[in-house]
Formats: sequence, structure tokens, C-alpha cells
Amino acid sequence: MPNIPSAKARVKRTERERAQNKSYKSKFRNLAKKVNRAIEENDKESVKALLPKLYSAIDRTAKIGAIHKNQAARRKSRITKKANALLTE
Repeated sequence: MPNIPSAKARVKRTERERAQNKSYKSKFRNLAKKVNRAIEENDKESVKALLPKLYSAIDRTAKIGAIHKNQAARRKSRITKKANALLTE
């Protein structure tokens, strides 16, 4: 446990930021699972509805720094590839 006041404050701040990052990551991962499930079930309407929400969640997560911007781009690219394969059938 830190003794210096600034270190104590930093511990509190770090814990708060970690919880926020975890929340943002959880939201976009859950959306990604929903989209992947819809793709596997060939549910085109759900994919069309969920994809913009997923993109938004990924961008928001990258914007606050919970994930790296390259990871966000990679995830969006991969899910778009799968979605396009389904939607162009």
C-alpha cells in the first residue's frame, strides 16, 4: 500500500480507469459475439442492425484507449469480411 498521497490518489485513479476500460471492452465483445452468432445463423437482418452498433462500440473503446487503434481496425476489418460474405450470398 502506498504511503505518499499522490501515490494513493494514483491507485484510486488507476482502479477507476481499469473498471471503465473493462466495461467498454465487455460491451464491444458482447456485441461482437452477437454479430458472430447472427452470421453463423445466417440472420442477415440482425447482422445489418448490429454491425453499426458494433463499429461504434469498437471505435469508442479505441478512442478512450482501452484497446489500440490498430486492434480496433483489425477487429472491424475481420467482422466486415465475414458480414460481407454473408450479405452478398
